[in-house]
Amino acid sequence: MQETLPAQADSTSVEKDRVRNMTVPKAAKSRILVADDQPDVREALRLLLKGEGFEVETVGSPAAVLSALETREFDAVLIDLNYARDTTSGQEGLDLLADIRTKDGTLPVIVMTAWGSLELAVEAMRRGAKDFVQKPWENARLLAILKTQIEVAGLLRKSQRLEAENRLLRADGRPTLIAESPAMQPVLELIARVGPSDANILITGEHGTGKDVVARTLHALSPRAGRPMVTVNAGGLPEGIFESELFGHIKGAFTDAKSDRVGRFELAEGGTLFLDEIANVPMNLQAKLLRVLETGELERVGSSTTRRVDVRVLSATNADVQAEVSAGRFREDLLFRLNTIEIALPPLRCLRSATASSSRASSPSRCRCCSSTPGPATCASSTTPSSAPCSWPKVPTCAPAIWGSARRATPPCASKT
Repeated sequence: MQETLPAQADSTSVEKDRVRNMTVPKAAKSRILVADDQPDVREALRLLLKGEGFEVETVGSPAAVLSALETREFDAVLIDLNYARDTTSGQEGLDLLADIRTKDGTLPVIVMTAWGSLELAVEAMRRGAKDFVQKPWENARLLAILKTQIEVAGLLRKSQRLEAENRLLRADGRPTLIAESPAMQPVLELIARVGPSDANILITGEHGTGKDVVARTLHALSPRAGRPMVTVNAGGLPEGIFESELFGHIKGAFTDAKSDRVGRFELAEGGTLFLDEIANVPMNLQAKLLRVLETGELERVGSSTTRRVDVRVLSATNADVQAEVSAGRFREDLLFRLNTIEIALPPLRCLRSATASSSRASSPSRCRCCSSTPGPATCASSTTPSSAPCSWPKVPTCAPAIWGSARRATPPCASKT
């Protein structure tokens, strides 16, 4: 034991010396591209910036600037506005500025010229310059501008990366729409066509047909995919909290309103609001929902301040909405607003996957409304012989029918005996 103690002490001492002698990696230096047609100006700027810890590359023409940006990355660009002899308009530099902004909108560009004027500075800023420096420059001001713009650009790029990561995380969490049945192919085609649009869509179908998955897929395909999708069971909200949930409320609006609350419409700002079980919303609340869809405006409960919202509305129901309208239980004008496009999902009994058909080839399985022969199924209503095919051309069997809000019919597969 006495022999091992010194060895342990020596080992500990060596480890401490190793840690003490370790050098901390230095942060990468910011790289700046300087463009000016005068060599003495380029050299003066190179010496100034190098002394402040920047990496500097200098070029003498607009073409050289674009060439350097093609091959290397820079944290900022400092460009002159005049290059050709006897030119004082600044047009060359303004055109170069536009080209740089086209290549990289986040790259900060600071312009400088000896022929400064307010009009030229305004035009440069309008075209995307982050700041304007007049020759001869003040070293302290120039350095402060560069450091500030490099820092701001770094934060902007970081924000964009975080947004991209969040978008991927949201995408990873959404359900995957898997549909191999021929009956679903028209649905998939329609989703692909209308998903990128901004139209309100009504999704109809029986329980378990995947209306929520279709809604999430439509949102993922839209330009609003980077914004939130907010889901609410509209038909399940009690009347007492319906307005508070959808439109929000202010503190003191009612007994339990102890603080302001943001409603679902505002939460979905810029994104998508999915109203499930829409046909179950009571008549007296449908008018309040209609106003928001018509005007894009709402007031929180207890407030008189009108707020504008930019939301795409998707809705879903398993009810026959046209029958509800005929019975006076659902407003026709609200249906018109919700049902710019309708996607009617076929019932599960009409969906026969290739795997299921193959495994049961010896004893074919079919829905009772389809033909009794194997192979491509045909649909028939309860009053039509089972061998009668669907009347819609180029639509697979058991396919959903897609109608406008005023021209909806019942697809044969959905007919009940």
